[in-house]
Amino acid sequence: MIGTDPDASVLADFERAGGADKPRYGELTVCWAKDEVTAKRIARAQWPTSAMESSLSWELPLPEHFEAVAELVTEDQVAESIVCGPDPDRYLGAIRKYAAAGYDHVCIHQVGKDQKGFFEFYAEEILPHMKSMAGPRRKNRSRKAR
Repeated sequence: MIGTDPDASVLADFERAGGADKPRYGELTVCWAKDEVTAKRIARAQWPTSAMESSLSWELPLPEHFEAVAELVTEDQVAESIVCGPDPDRYLGAIRKYAAAGYDHVCIHQVGKDQKGFFEFYAEEILPHMKSMAGPRRKNRSRKAR
């Protein structure tokens, strides 16, 4: 299971459909930068679709249509769905939401170009908190259906 929203009801449906022993990956989109203003600017430039209504993904037929809608998106709108800036508490809070919903893996999708700064930030500010955040592992994980 790969989800882009920490919605526990989706995982409950997944379990009922036969996913009880299967891994659950959550994807958290972020934009790390040294300051929030820069991160918001970068996030809007790189990932404006995060602030678009999801139905647009299947209703807009051409890339030009996405580009036209993207022009209407503001930095603040993008920052409502993407963690932006250097505040570790915001990142940890978002990761905790995925863990609380039942995801056992959280993949961080950094949309900014400063990958080195992002990895240094995570190594220093985020990863030290991960062990205490880990919940109990699900038992009897089957590998037979691969």
